[in-house]
Amino acid sequence: MSPSSPATCDLCDAHKADDSGAFRVLPPVWRHFGARRAFHGPVSTVKCFEDNSLVKAAVESAGEGRVLVVDGGASLRRALLGGNLGAAAARNGWAGVVIDGCVRDVAELAACDVGICALAPMPLPTERRGEGQRDVAVRVQGVWVRPGDWLYADEDGIVVSAARL
Repeated sequence: MSPSSPATCDLCDAHKADDSGAFRVLPPVWRHFGARRAFHGPVSTVKCFEDNSLVKAAVESAGEGRVLVVDGGASLRRALLGGNLGAAAARNGWAGVVIDGCVRDVAELAACDVGICALAPMPLPTERRGEGQRDVAVRVQGVWVRPGDWLYADEDGIVVSAARL
């Protein structure tokens, strides 16, 4: 990822008339937990529910500047990412992680040089059962996100595009 991400407001200004579905804006429900407040990259996805087995496998693999988008079913009952996995994402070159669910170890995540957005903190961890799907189209807060889309995030919000902007 380059050090500077395009501003989401500028992207929205440029694409506000796009009704093709190629440019999408995620609802404003996200909180930033990582050290990077702005990040962007091509999307890789995980679909899981209260089981972070595939999240762990993803962030422990080479990120190559990608953004991991996790459809956690918006569960507020279990954390899908904590300090160890946040550190793994930073160490392995992920630009960011966006979780439709919760995180834990908030102080540790704040020190990780990676973008991390989620709904809320939750100290309870998941049970690892090896369940979920990787690199499938996911619906995050009602918005479709597909592997290979491009995601842009900053303090103003998160936008997704079918192509690099």
